[in-house]
Amino acid sequence: MSLEIERKFLLPEFPDALVQEGTLRVRSEQRIEQTYLALDATQELRVRRIVDVITGEVEFTHTFKSGNGLVREEIEYSITEEIYTQIVQAFKAVPLTKNRITAEWDDTLVEIDCYDQINMTVVEVEFESVEAAESFVQPDWFGKDISSEKQYSNKKVWKELQGKG
Repeated sequence: MSLEIERKFLLPEFPDALVQEGTLRVRSEQRIEQTYLALDATQELRVRRIVDVITGEVEFTHTFKSGNGLVREEIEYSITEEIYTQIVQAFKAVPLTKNRITAEWDDTLVEIDCYDQINMTVVEVEFESVEAAESFVQPDWFGKDISSEKQYSNKKVWKELQGKG
């Protein structure tokens, strides 16, 4: 199982000005639908349909995560469209949908998630170590650090969409 070490920040708005001036260089954009199959306080099991906005290429994944906050264990692998469709149809759940923009800022890779069902935009930065994550100084445009705030987690937002929040 690999470790995912990341920090998340609540963006007050999408940084269009940084993109226009070239400070934030967009690398890709994906359309993501995700549905949770099981979750509890410290674990989650989900499937995703990921579409590359530029190429139209589609990928389906199955992910298990364990833990909360800055460091979590993660296992992710590809599944077929048929398996994804069977799972989603069986659960009859409303998927959480968002666009994910992967960009480079100041030699740092960032992922910006713009959600559809809620008015929220989040920027995530992944790190090689806890020390690197803890020593990272975010720029002002990142906004509030929400790395350990459960109310902003994807699984909590998804539960609210199902009426189970």
